[in-house]
This record gives sequence, C-alpha cells and structure tokens, in this order.
Amino acid sequence: MNYANIKYCDIANGVGVRTSLFVSGCRHHCKDCFNAMAWDFAYGKPFTEEVENQIIKSLEPFYIKGLTLLGGEPMEKENQEAVLHLLKRVRAAHPEKSIWVYSGFTLEELLGEVPSRAATPEAKKILALSDVLVDGRFIAEEKDISLQFRGSRNQRIIELRPTLESGEIVWWQDPINV
Repeated sequence: MNYANIKYCDIANGVGVRTSLFVSGCRHHCKDCFNAMAWDFAYGKPFTEEVENQIIKSLEPFYIKGLTLLGGEPMEKENQEAVLHLLKRVRAAHPEKSIWVYSGFTLEELLGEVPSRAATPEAKKILALSDVLVDGRFIAEEKDISLQFRGSRNQRIIELRPTLESGEIVWWQDPINV
C-alpha cells in the first residue's frame, strides 16, 4: 500500500485532534474529489513498518483522540490488508483511542449486503476494529460545506459497534452538541 499524506494534528476528519492517514488508490473517481491525486495506487510513498510505527507513536499524547483513515480509498481491496494490520496495532497499543474510517463504499457494500468489490473478510474485520464509519461516495451535486465531517448530504456518519451488534444503523451523535 502507498499513502498520499499523514496529518499528525488534524481537526477536520473526526472528533478532536487526530492523526489522519490518507491512503493511495481509489476507483470511485468522484466528480470534484478533493484528493483526486490519490486515486492512483502508486501515488505517494510506500506504507512501511517505519511509517506505521510513526503513526502508533503519534497517538501517544493525551490530546490526540484517535486515528482517521481516508483516501484515496482505505477500503479498496488492495489496501485492506495493510489497513487491517495497522488497526490491530492501534487497538493493541492505544485501545482508548477512537478510529474513524472514511469510505466511498456504503456500510451495506462493505458488509456484502449489496454486491461490492470491497466486501471481503478483511473489510468486516476493519469495521469491527473501528468506531465510526463515514460512508458513501462524494456527490458534487449534494455538496454541503455546512455538514460536519462529511462533504455531501448523501454521506452518513455511523457508530459502528452498536450498528454491528444490533444490525440496525446507529447514527453518530456529536458529543458536544448532544
């Protein structure tokens, strides 16, 4: 897997100050994508053990609330093995930190309820290790800059653990505005 960027003090992609990993590779090719250069799986730099170690270390400070995965597309089949390995390490080293995943695939596509190239055993494991999924392709015609943590109105913010346990979608609730 390659990655396009890492932001070590990101406040735009999930609650609190976070480390955000932008992976390379995406076949959705959404119109007006904010990160189109990361569509290419070869874009950026190789995601090495050293880079993974830097991400784990970056989560140590108390003020870092968690890890966010974006893209490109972290749930493309080619990226899933490396993403899964990273999330296992994050959970082992920092179980108190939250994990957010942004994907152009919907939850139903990732679970295989709707046919999808991303529906794999690894995808289900990634979801089980994550706290929040922001799902759905970016749709330029539904762009809304007033939305929190998403770009278009069709995208959903899903609390994964209660959703996976109950089989019913549980929407993320902003802890500050509840």
